[in-house]
Amino acid sequence: MKKKDLYWVLLSLFGVIAVDQISKQIALEMNPKIHWDFFHLVLHFNKGAMLGLFSDLPPVLRIVSLSTGGAFLLFSFVIFQYLLPTRSVKLRVGMSILIGGILGNVIDRILWGHVVDFIIVGSQSLSTGVFNIADLLQWFGYGLMGHALVIDQDNLWPKDNLRKQAWINPKFQLRYCYILVTCGLGFSLISGVFSYTFLRFVVIDLMGNNTKLLDQFLIPFLVTFSSVSLAFTAFLFMVGKQLSHRIVGPVYAFEKFIDSYIDGHPYKLRLRKGDEFPELEELAEKIANELRVNDEVKTLPILPTGLEPEGALNEELSS
Repeated sequence: MKKKDLYWVLLSLFGVIAVDQISKQIALEMNPKIHWDFFHLVLHFNKGAMLGLFSDLPPVLRIVSLSTGGAFLLFSFVIFQYLLPTRSVKLRVGMSILIGGILGNVIDRILWGHVVDFIIVGSQSLSTGVFNIADLLQWFGYGLMGHALVIDQDNLWPKDNLRKQAWINPKFQLRYCYILVTCGLGFSLISGVFSYTFLRFVVIDLMGNNTKLLDQFLIPFLVTFSSVSLAFTAFLFMVGKQLSHRIVGPVYAFEKFIDSYIDGHPYKLRLRKGDEFPELEELAEKIANELRVNDEVKTLPILPTGLEPEGALNEELSS
């Protein structure tokens, strides 16, 4: 990604969050009850996800899971931006707008335990649910991403940039994936033990050692945390596979390049977009030039023994 593209990605992400939070602050201060034909401004506190989804879940499970899901999406967003092999500013900005809208609502849940909604479109007989600027921008982000996937699909997944082998060096790639998964599980174990003990003693300190209350808080927490941890480790495995593919692929291509010269069937080394070790192309070019020069030297005509250059013969006659 170029610096200009990174600028647009960050501007879209933080710009959406800023616009969303400012609009919600204005709505909280005004507490509007305005109705214009099919457009209405009415303050509403949404305890669930978009358009009130999952609002019936227990508070601990709902707030913790939705907030953690937002953090997981932010992590995924950063990884996808890194792994995306093409510029495609439209797709990158669409992802930024989408994640910015999601994070705007996540901030509400972390701070207040609910999301501030204030927009309704429609009539009494047919209308949308209550939503906010973040929800609206999320749909715009979806649309921008979908447009990029349809219009720029040949550039996003060019056929000449794909390797036929999913596992080039399975032994190395699996070891690489297992290392990432082990690190992820280790972090999940540490954070899980800390969070569980902290939550348990907070509940005991505030409400007493009541088994029923402890189960009410701790069981949803364990279910949510276990689900997030499993999803996180599965995601790390897929990321490890993709990253190892970018490492092993160039090495494998360079080995094939060397073998082609040994077998007398040389070709020009070209790596895929996003591959690591791009300097291997330059090294392969230097090797090719060196071998070409050596071949030319070997094919130079050799003078018969005792035959001297014409200049030396004339000099001898003149003397």
